[in-house]
Amino acid sequence: MSEISTKPYMLRAIYEWCTDSGYTPYLAVKVDSRTTVPMEYVKKGEIVLNISFGATSGLKMDNDAIRFHARFGGVSREIYVPVDNVMAIYANENGQGMAFEPVLGNDDPDAQPTDSPASADVPPPAIAPVSSAPTLSSVPTSSPEQRDNATPSDDEPPKKGGRPTLTRIK
Repeated sequence: MSEISTKPYMLRAIYEWCTDSGYTPYLAVKVDSRTTVPMEYVKKGEIVLNISFGATSGLKMDNDAIRFHARFGGVSREIYVPVDNVMAIYANENGQGMAFEPVLGNDDPDAQPTDSPASADVPPPAIAPVSSAPTLSSVPTSSPEQRDNATPSDDEPPKKGGRPTLTRIK
């Protein structure tokens, strides 16, 4: 019997945590031929989607896919995202959430999903990927002494507004 992936359960759990905490859940998605999203909003083969209650209609998070309707430029669009294509789910307000290892060969319908926890015991593939997978790292925080000695340009508040983005640190 094949093992059931934990990824869809984690996605639903983080989504529920976001909504219970009053945060806006966002999905970072790898776009391929199995994904139905407005292509005009896709950048570098990826799209970030707001999946909050107010931004979606009929949200359904199954074990194989996430489906919903959302407005883009005032036009209602049907969205279909295979669970394998979800790269991250996070709260827009603080960036807390969970990132997932990308699945190699997403266009291959027979490709096996690779969740980080379950794939730790699996040996690497015989053919190495062209680029290494991104890794998460913490951002260094400044000490109180460093903040006190900051130059005026360092004291500028962060810019608000605009479209949120998920930044990968390689």
